[in-house]
Amino acid sequence: MSDPGEGGSGARGSGGPLTTIVSDFGGVLTTPLWEAFAIVQEQVGIPPEALGSAMAAVTEREGVNPLHELECGRLGEDRFYSMLADQLGADLGRPIAFHAFPDHYFAALAPNDALIGELGGLRRAGYRLALLTNNVKEWEPRWRAMLPVDELFEVVVDSAFVGLRKPDPAIYELTCTRLGVAPAECVFIDDFPHNCDAATALGMTAVRFETTEQALGELRAHLAARGAPPLGAPTDRVRESGP
Repeated sequence: MSDPGEGGSGARGSGGPLTTIVSDFGGVLTTPLWEAFAIVQEQVGIPPEALGSAMAAVTEREGVNPLHELECGRLGEDRFYSMLADQLGADLGRPIAFHAFPDHYFAALAPNDALIGELGGLRRAGYRLALLTNNVKEWEPRWRAMLPVDELFEVVVDSAFVGLRKPDPAIYELTCTRLGVAPAECVFIDDFPHNCDAATALGMTAVRFETTEQALGELRAHLAARGAPPLGAPTDRVRESGP
């Protein structure tokens, strides 16, 4: 899950051989997040701007962004929904059944089969693969059911289990440490520009996902120029996941 109000501008790094692809989950390996948010808001019955306004009001009152706390595992899912439901109810003057949010949200998301298939081919070709996601601890069974996580990725770094979230440089560094690679060896794919900026600042090559065709084109171009798959058969590889 990502804050629809966050922004920035993506960038690309440069350097030596590329051995590793680090991918975001929502909005990259799924259909666009903004489409899912629009469907949820319609089904829950709130105006398009209401969720962002409620999030801002709770942030001002609490002194911390509740979504960031949720994604770092410091705030429980039920408390998060209650805080937003109370604020939305006050703003809109009627009760809001916000606890159904994840049911609507995941029903509105679908796998991005083209990009998932591309990553599968790159893994078979010997590239290292990791998943780096800002997510919700209670949602892990839901999103893992959408794609073959353990077949694709050697390393999964989920913000809710490590207490860090993108664009904090520490979570990118943790991902590289678990893989045993340098940032300069990595292509990072994400749909949020500020997450790409943070990756580039560390020396990664960033692909800002806008469309599947565009992202695949950029990824393939980077690997054609600098790709150096380091691994043998998948059975020879070590997987690491979770905290």
